Amino acid sequence: MARIEAVRAPAEAPQIAGALAWRLARWTSIAILVIAWEGFARSGAVTTFMLPPLSMVFERIWDDATEGDLLVNLGLTLYRAFAGFAIAAVPGVLLGILIARRAPVRWFFDPVISVGFPMPKIAFIPIIVLWFGFYDLSKISIVVFDAIFPIITATVAGTRGVDRNLLWSARSLGANERELLREIILPAALPQILTGLQVALPIALIVTIIAEMTTASSGLGGEMLHSSRFVDSLGVFAALVEIAIVGLLLIKAMAVVRARLLHWHQETRQAKTV
Repeated sequence: MARIEAVRAPAEAPQIAGALAWRLARWTSIAILVIAWEGFARSGAVTTFMLPPLSMVFERIWDDATEGDLLVNLGLTLYRAFAGFAIAAVPGVLLGILIARRAPVRWFFDPVISVGFPMPKIAFIPIIVLWFGFYDLSKISIVVFDAIFPIITATVAGTRGVDRNLLWSARSLGANERELLREIILPAALPQILTGLQVALPIALIVTIIAEMTTASSGLGGEMLHSSRFVDSLGVFAALVEIAIVGLLLIKAMAVVRARLLHWHQETRQAKTV
């Protein structure tokens, strides 16, 4: 047994090294962008006010983090984004399933979805502020209003895409509607539902940032607007980099959640072999 393990370890080493090299190579574009930013900012072609070096931007981010301002603003932005996302996710999935499975619900909501999905919901910020004020409720409300549409449409597409032969077979074996939903529809539609959630989460962050900038409140968006008003270009770029890092981490986190929930699915198995 020990001899088999000893033979297997050298054989697996090149595969592990190749996978690690591939993961590092995927970050090549980011590394090139970072080097280009730093080099161009220090070349003298532009002033540091117009484009501060990335090293100075990270120093500003570190100062904000040590002083506590970054954690406060980040916490407020994430709270608003996650609250709106969570509120949109549950009714979005439920409504999507009902639209796909119930003709009266589809008859009523289909025109609403068709009109509301392509509409720029950001335009409703003045109305929502008028209704709910400048505090968290207005920002969470606009996030819900914007994030729920991709969740509904993805859930409808996933539910309608379930193989009808599976449903007919389950009914012939005596399965009721609740069992069909739990055992067949939800597992089959889960990849599409997760796709809708993956689309909605960055939207929630983007809308939160815009709402904070529009209402001049606290948070990462409000901090960027505050820096802009006081002609603090370093603060503006620091907030921009902070938002980019947060968005990247959220996307990666959702990808991990998707892989965990779909560990049994074919797409996860294929991803592991690539």
